[in-house]
Amino acid sequence: MNIEKLREEIAYDEGVVHKVYLDHLGLPTFGIGHLVREQDPEHGWEVGAEVSESRVNEAFEQDIQTVLSDCIILYPDFESLPEEVKRIIANMMFNMGRPRLSKFKGMKRGVDACDWNAAADEMVDSRWYRQVTKRADRLVQRMRNVS
Repeated sequence: MNIEKLREEIAYDEGVVHKVYLDHLGLPTFGIGHLVREQDPEHGWEVGAEVSESRVNEAFEQDIQTVLSDCIILYPDFESLPEEVKRIIANMMFNMGRPRLSKFKGMKRGVDACDWNAAADEMVDSRWYRQVTKRADRLVQRMRNVS
């Protein structure tokens, strides 16, 4: 998979913030959508605290590696999927995490059957789609265009 292209797409969708902020659920986050975890040095930092470029990049790289591992767990044939489908799934995994994406059973059935329109239909039929509509619209259209 073109990891650099995946990084660009996720950075575009998530944005880059060099300080601690609260995400839409009120959880402390920084960088490229990195949710602050207990083991992070930023745990307990106040909202607005500056985070260095190098730390943003480090957290992003760790998150990308976690996403790719989670994609293989959820889709054991992940590596054999079309490039575009891999990047769509990885983007969704980054956005939602494995626990939430694993609930997209209809989408998984569509992907497993190489029925990209069925997978896209299932993506649309979700709360995620209503929450991140612009991002979701782009990903759904890309899924529908896989040939």
